[in-house]
Amino acid sequence: MKILIAAASFATSISGLQRHAFNLARCLLLRAEVSNLHLVVAPWQCDLAQTAGLPTDVRLSIHIADISRSSLSRNLWYYRLLPQLARRLQVDLVHLSYPMPLNAAAFHCPTVVSLHDLYPYEIPMNFGFPKFILNRIVLQQCLRSADAIACVSGATRIRLKQYALAAVWQKAVGIYNCVEPTLVLSSVCPLPGLRDEPFLLCVAQHRRNKNIPTLIRTFDRLLHSGEIEPNSRLVIVGMAGPESGRIRRLVASRGLGGSVDLLEDLSEHELQWCYRHCAALVAPSLTEGFGLPVAEGLLAGCRIVCSDIAAHREIGDGHCQFVSLREYAVEALAGAIVDALRKPKGEPIALPQLSAHVLARQYMSLYRRLVLSESHAEDARAAGSLKIGTSESRSI
Repeated sequence: MKILIAAASFATSISGLQRHAFNLARCLLLRAEVSNLHLVVAPWQCDLAQTAGLPTDVRLSIHIADISRSSLSRNLWYYRLLPQLARRLQVDLVHLSYPMPLNAAAFHCPTVVSLHDLYPYEIPMNFGFPKFILNRIVLQQCLRSADAIACVSGATRIRLKQYALAAVWQKAVGIYNCVEPTLVLSSVCPLPGLRDEPFLLCVAQHRRNKNIPTLIRTFDRLLHSGEIEPNSRLVIVGMAGPESGRIRRLVASRGLGGSVDLLEDLSEHELQWCYRHCAALVAPSLTEGFGLPVAEGLLAGCRIVCSDIAAHREIGDGHCQFVSLREYAVEALAGAIVDALRKPKGEPIALPQLSAHVLARQYMSLYRRLVLSESHAEDARAAGSLKIGTSESRSI
């Protein structure tokens, strides 16, 4: 089977979307029935693809999409040029790694889209006005047009029912993100100036749903109350975003410039160093589609404090310190962090349901069903054309 993964996006550094696409490629290359795998990235993502740790495999080809950084350019490429590329490469299936405009009529093969979340509906201020309206339109158009929707969690699949027609959500299946233990770790601390100080870790983009300001206020409270060591630090790892200005202003107003580190562009090995050495991982998100840091933290043996939301429960139930942040969020989060720090660090938790071999099998099952269905549809169309042609010949 020949498969094309469309992964071109705006991101210039590694994020959840890029990791999903690269991990999807890694999963599929485990399957012998994949004869060719084409991965399409943006021009500014070439380095990401090269450093993603993809296996050296003659079946893998990386293509560069002819797009600029503007949203319009990306949208037009997905809608107009992606179908042409798929036909030129003669692939059997196209998998969009996230929702983008999809011209179903232009594709000669089935299409799948990965659905990570419903943020345009659940937390529209992640994008601001009026951008969230456009995001809703694109999301719905893509979901209607795709032949199948691969939701990265059961929580996302359930929420899809709230915002989509039955004809759409009935096309959805649940296939987790791939998250596996990292065997090679960085031997060098990636945190500037850190010696032996304990630190809390948060892995999150600077977006509204990540609830980073609440964590900063909580950290400030813990320092002033003496419930954590006075030299403790808060390390936030993630791409800058719409909330970056607000986050930096809050850090400055609280006088936390020497205690809060805002980092991005960490390598996978450096991020794993942070997981292994942090006093606790804190994930205070208001909503999530999957909860990747929680999964990675469990695999690394972290103490984990996380908001009590469905995506976190689905991955970490029984292994994390859950806290409701609906009321008195700072006080509740502070108490949960203190409770977690009193407990000894645990052992890494196995998550076999997130392994590449398991997910590769699930993806191939979905792909085979779609390709077979398309083949039957083509046979039916051919039979119909033959019947019409025979009838016309008789009438003549």
